[in-house]
Amino acid sequence: MVRLNVKHGEQSQFLYETTTTIELETLVEKLSSIYNGRLKIERICSEMECLASHGILLPPNMQGLTDEQILELKLKDEWADKCIPSGGAVFCKDDIGRRNGQAPNAKMAEVLTKTIAEAKANISKKHVDANIVMTKEIIKDTLDLLRGAVTIVYPMGLPPHDPIKMEFDNEEDLTGTQASLSVIPEGQGTLWWAAKEMQTGKKLSDYVGKNEKTKIVIKLQKRGTGPPGREPVVNEEEKKQMMLQAYRRQEELKKLENVEDDRHLDSQWADNNMLKRQFQGLNNISWRPGKRF
Repeated sequence: MVRLNVKHGEQSQFLYETTTTIELETLVEKLSSIYNGRLKIERICSEMECLASHGILLPPNMQGLTDEQILELKLKDEWADKCIPSGGAVFCKDDIGRRNGQAPNAKMAEVLTKTIAEAKANISKKHVDANIVMTKEIIKDTLDLLRGAVTIVYPMGLPPHDPIKMEFDNEEDLTGTQASLSVIPEGQGTLWWAAKEMQTGKKLSDYVGKNEKTKIVIKLQKRGTGPPGREPVVNEEEKKQMMLQAYRRQEELKKLENVEDDRHLDSQWADNNMLKRQFQGLNNISWRPGKRF
């Protein structure tokens, strides 16, 4: 199996294994699905952290309002009495006014936080260094894991406008959000390898050959965004070693500058008149007392 180190931007995202005979159009679709799935899990985890701390999302017409404004406008959260966490709620006010403050108790909150940690570990970028391959099955199982935890804590479900439920139902609306900039829409993904865009209609073997043990770095990005940056000549670890060696050399030079040993001044090569005496033939002259007759 060919092992692909899939990058987006400058960072490695995940490892993926495939065959050289795969059509590039199919490969782009599979890699984009995994990449977007990881982003979906990250978004869900972020919202679940808020859910564990401050409860369900308020209706859109109540978000950002103060308690006084809600009373003045006579607004009511119809889902507050329907979506009660197991074991009862603990009030914890949401300072930004997105959630209703009816948080799960400590035990139920722990169920959510532990599941979030496990989900993040499943899709961690550290898997690249550990040579762990990412698959669509891992993405699906992780989403099921998160969905199960939410069901345990909120057996009656979440409001239809809560982003967690919308993510689970694939009805999320990311329009105008920062998250939308990272997502690769269906049919808009493209792959780059060796500073060349890999054209659809071809197979992977048309670019990397038919050796099934090949390992390559491949870049996934949106179509039309231009070529990605070239791979650095040295990796991060080599760069750290070079910087460490330069630092050690600098410290050695500092120590030499502080040494006050001037015995080298007695050496012949340090004598300013050495060349002059050599031309005059005055080197290596020894003086001995003469004999008396």
